[in-house]
Amino acid sequence: MPEAETVQRARRDKRQGKAPSTQSGEFVRREIEHIREGKHGARSTKQAIAIGLSEARRAGVDLAPPKSGSASQKTRKNASRAHALGHGAVPRRKSSAKRVKASTDALKREPRAAASSAALSSQARSAANRRSPLARSLSAQKAARTRGAAGRASAARKAAPTRAAHERHS
Repeated sequence: MPEAETVQRARRDKRQGKAPSTQSGEFVRREIEHIREGKHGARSTKQAIAIGLSEARRAGVDLAPPKSGSASQKTRKNASRAHALGHGAVPRRKSSAKRVKASTDALKREPRAAASSAALSSQARSAANRRSPLARSLSAQKAARTRGAAGRASAARKAAPTRAAHERHS
């Protein structure tokens, strides 16, 4: 069951008109924190993200299941079930305590490295590389538009030394 604070953050994001993927980010962030706190582990960063997305769907975030071809049939089926649960389309049944304990114990045996900054960085890079340069550029432009004047100024200050370094090397 997701924490009340996480659900509130996601609802705030929704009120602000942010995308379902952004709302789901709150649940993913919380999952990464759980791993770092040592509550449980994950086999990979992808698994940690998947757990967060599943919790988001079950909490009612309107995140659509992956399209055909982008994930396995099993993953798509699980995602659509979680989505249906979160939207009241399927009645909630209480999981047996034995099953809950088994899955929790299994996650506790997994390593904690999936939430390291190096693992997250590598996951972000590989995810970005699967997108075209145009798609990345457009999303960066959209981010800049929604950032506000103060945010743009701060981003410009942050980018200045990087730009200067690149100019020196070219």
